[in-house]
Amino acid sequence: MFDATTAALEPLDTFPDYPEATSPLHFELPEELEAGEPPEARGLRRDEVRLMVSYLDDDSVVHSRFGDLPAFLRAGDTLVVNTSGTMNAALPAERRDGTPLTVHLSTHLPADLWVVELRTSSGDEPVLDGKPGQVLALPDGASIVLQTPYLSEKRQRGEGSNRLWISTLNLSISFNDYLDRYGSPIRYRYVRESWPASYYQTVYATEVGSAEMPSAGRAFTPDLITRLVAKGVRVVPLILHTGVASLEDDEPPYEEFYRVPPETAEAVNTAHTAGRSVVAVGTTVVRALETVTDRDGSTHPGKGWTDLFITPERGVRSVDAMLTGLHEPRSTHLSMLQALAGRGSVRHLATSGTEHLEVAYSEALKEEYLWHEFGDLHLIL
Repeated sequence: MFDATTAALEPLDTFPDYPEATSPLHFELPEELEAGEPPEARGLRRDEVRLMVSYLDDDSVVHSRFGDLPAFLRAGDTLVVNTSGTMNAALPAERRDGTPLTVHLSTHLPADLWVVELRTSSGDEPVLDGKPGQVLALPDGASIVLQTPYLSEKRQRGEGSNRLWISTLNLSISFNDYLDRYGSPIRYRYVRESWPASYYQTVYATEVGSAEMPSAGRAFTPDLITRLVAKGVRVVPLILHTGVASLEDDEPPYEEFYRVPPETAEAVNTAHTAGRSVVAVGTTVVRALETVTDRDGSTHPGKGWTDLFITPERGVRSVDAMLTGLHEPRSTHLSMLQALAGRGSVRHLATSGTEHLEVAYSEALKEEYLWHEFGDLHLIL
């Protein structure tokens, strides 16, 4: 089995330089296209969000509803889902002088350490002036001690951006009970109201561990999964526990824990051998599968920590299609989408998939699709 567990323990300065993390796909995202509430609050079922299907072979775009997903897949295709569940990862905190903050739990490291993000009390802005040894008070006598900045200067792409910290978490009760009692789901300024934790879980979550919801799978319902299986689409799981998604400009994605079971690796290889498509539900699935896939396209079971950053130059080897949300301008996820789109044809290979995404995102903007975790979805085939 692949095992990258030791990666998270290496000195961070030893990681190689990353390519420019941002995508050349630039656009303005109007505020009214930022989904500020779940579809249920708009009178829709989860699977009634909109679905844009874009085809790599001819750049055509079809507009549909997510409940129609089975019509776009074939018997023998394999759908890979991330069954990581979402933590109540936002905690209220105070400095010694009484200044209120919000702490986002991002990643649980070996030795029971945590990567945490400091935010303003509203959660809207990062806080950059933390200090090693600083103690932040949490509810019920608990505390967080900041130990050392998580990212080296090389990887921060700037100075003074110490918003992520390797920290010690000292709780008064068990971890899960504490988060259930005092935590809440992470939300950003475009989500104007608090929503129950159930709105941030996929229906197939099995193991809580993600700071933020692997949101590409949110629209699935038990009924829809049943219809996919009845059609002959194989649905297989993996785990990738996501960290905070609020990357600073030009930051590459952070290290995250993954686990790809033997049955999932076998299903991916079988689908490719049979000439069927492997469809990743979300960028987290692509990241995990690419970590355990050889240059020749063979996928292996494995677990550990991945710092893989997928660019058009690197390419994508493990999947043929992807279901994903709509990503913001300058998002690192757009580089992954370009890498996948670059597989579509010789023309796309020459342009690193940019032209296809330009067509698709122009359609999404024109048709007023909704962005973010409560928004609409994009299927790239």
